[in-house]
Amino acid sequence: QLQLVESGGGLVQLGGSLRLSCAASGYPLEPLAIGWFRQTPGKEREEISRISSRDGNLYYADSVKGRFTMSRDNAKNTMYLQMNSLKPEDTGVYYCAADPSDYGLGTDFGSWGQGTQVTVAS
Repeated sequence: QLQLVESGGGLVQLGGSLRLSCAASGYPLEPLAIGWFRQTPGKEREEISRISSRDGNLYYADSVKGRFTMSRDNAKNTMYLQMNSLKPEDTGVYYCAADPSDYGLGTDFGSWGQGTQVTVAS
């Protein structure tokens, strides 16, 4: 069974950077649809980025495009989210997720990490 464990969250100043990691065990990430989501106070969970299982393409939400970079290291079976030029509105709990299907990614049927808190101070 696939298990996902995030790390790398923390407190950072406006304009700073953080790199989140999501280590997978029990199944390889490579063939899966994988993504990062965040839950910010008072808002619904938002998809930040994903790598499609169908074509391997990367997708980003407009709110993070140009600032965040998602990647995957198949040898380490780990996905990453490099976050630069952080803003206070990026504050929230960040989750990694995976699913065999693009359609299942981000739903209750997929696999989720436990979440890691990111706080950006102004």
